[in-house]
Amino acid sequence: MNLRQVFVSVLMFGVAGLLLFMYLQAWIEEQHTESGEKLQQQVINQDFTLPPPGTPRRAAWSRSAPPGLSKHEMAISGGRHWWGKADPFGVVAASVVSQLSDQQKVSESPLSQFRGVYLPPALHPLNKTLVKGGKWKDVDRTQEKRRSFLHDFCKKYNSKKKLQTHLVHLVSRIYVEDRHKVLYCEVPKAGCSNWKRVLMVLNGLAGSAQNISHDDVHYGKHLRKLDSYDLKGIYTRLNMYTKTIFVRDPMERLVSAFRDKFEHPNSYYHPVFGKAIIKKYRHNANEEALKTGSGVKFKEFIQYLLDSHRPVGMDIHWEQVSKLCYPCLINYDFIGKFETLEEDANYFLQLVGAPAELKFPKFKDRHSSDERTSAEVVRQYLKELSKEERQLTYDFYYLDYLMFNYTSPIV
Repeated sequence: MNLRQVFVSVLMFGVAGLLLFMYLQAWIEEQHTESGEKLQQQVINQDFTLPPPGTPRRAAWSRSAPPGLSKHEMAISGGRHWWGKADPFGVVAASVVSQLSDQQKVSESPLSQFRGVYLPPALHPLNKTLVKGGKWKDVDRTQEKRRSFLHDFCKKYNSKKKLQTHLVHLVSRIYVEDRHKVLYCEVPKAGCSNWKRVLMVLNGLAGSAQNISHDDVHYGKHLRKLDSYDLKGIYTRLNMYTKTIFVRDPMERLVSAFRDKFEHPNSYYHPVFGKAIIKKYRHNANEEALKTGSGVKFKEFIQYLLDSHRPVGMDIHWEQVSKLCYPCLINYDFIGKFETLEEDANYFLQLVGAPAELKFPKFKDRHSSDERTSAEVVRQYLKELSKEERQLTYDFYYLDYLMFNYTSPIV
């Protein structure tokens, strides 16, 4: 076979291979399109539109707390706008999970099931048949106020804009306990370590919450998350299980996260976040600081938090609750607060029929000798910031303040 014949043979073989590749690519794209249409069934709509940073809002928070709410909580009156004549702040509240039957999900076109759904479903009463004794009346009254407030807030501040978000992403922070039918959305620095211990006991993985180590809680992978189930499993649990979220004053949570991750030795946050923060925001940083990432100052941390071009991404320990748990999209049945953690948690355990001997742990998970992050501790840290930085930090957590009825800090 001469050189010309070899060349023609190779060319023909190449053309045949190219045609085969084009056919396979078309087939793959067809299959991908079909899969994408199925995946769109997981999409729900949301819109969180914040007003321009730095917008003054202190006047709207100057009212005193109404009867029945703690000093950490303040109601927003129904007729009050936040600034100007109209409120630009918008929240789409949606919950397709509790509105659609399985038959509808199958029969309707992929996105039609979400069209026009903006508001959360009706606020269903809690099942209190398992609650024993009359000592929970005050806690129950406060709980109903919180539930009604969040529901009304999401209903009032709705918007017609739509941002598509996959359901699997929305439930990625939710832990599942199947025995007592509990869904718990993890909010770091709001009692989450002890909540995971409780879930392990409820699930039969441990006899007592007191003996479970920090590493077992966070790295043991003993608990399943809701996004690990198939779509049917997610829908079923969102419909049938008792969904709870525990939150904390945003500034206290932020300062607590900073103290935990940057003021103590840490083999992850110092080299990953600390080095990047010091490199970008500290002028004339010494070689040791650049090498280890230790010694990040609170002001530098806030500069990183507020930077739209952060050198490293966000982290769940200081991410907004609105982006961790999507409270206007997932209709939580129980809203606990860190400020009343023990009584809220123990009342919730009664609601779900937990063993009588199981009580929510009181101990501090780590750095037990440190002073707890309180309002006074937060004030000391905020003194390191300029007035503009304090305002922008409040703006960053503005939605969390509104959703959970927290009093804004003095900025």
